[in-house]
Amino acid sequence: MARQLPPTASPDDDTPKGDPWHAFGYIVSGVALYGLAGWALDRWLGTNFLVAIGILVGAGFGIYMTYARFNKAVGD
Repeated sequence: MARQLPPTASPDDDTPKGDPWHAFGYIVSGVALYGLAGWALDRWLGTNFLVAIGILVGAGFGIYMTYARFNKAVGD
């Protein structure tokens, strides 16, 4: 029997580049950091809506950072 070798990666391979844990980390840390900042502002100002805004802004920044990192990794 002939020995089969695994296929080699071609330059135009469509496999994702980068670590998916980086994407998870960016989103979770953005939600945590900005959610905590929103919670602190809520406590300081006596409101109850800034934590939700902080969580949404943190998720948005996390998604943006994920896009920026993976877009750069694909171009390299």
